[in-house]
Amino acid sequence: MLGFPCNQFANQEPGTDADILEFATSKFDVNFPMFSKIEVNGDSAAPLYQLLKEAQPGDGDSADITWNFEKFLVDKAGNVVKRYAPPTTPEEVAADLAQFR
Repeated sequence: MLGFPCNQFANQEPGTDADILEFATSKFDVNFPMFSKIEVNGDSAAPLYQLLKEAQPGDGDSADITWNFEKFLVDKAGNVVKRYAPPTTPEEVAADLAQFR
């Protein structure tokens, strides 16, 4: 898992990178790498999210990320193989990992 904070969803992550990391680790026991805050939608979307959304556009009318905690599964070769809705738990994603080992 990798975390990319984004403040594009109801201004839920307005703080600094350090503030966000402190909140994530103290409130949710996050133990995976957290990166600097980025944009995931719109003209300023980070190139990573442009690639993820192009590879797995999702089921809606738009490929846009719908809410924080949307997840993507990337295999060892760098192929984006699946996209998960925000409520999907890391444990549910882990169940799909076995087929990519």
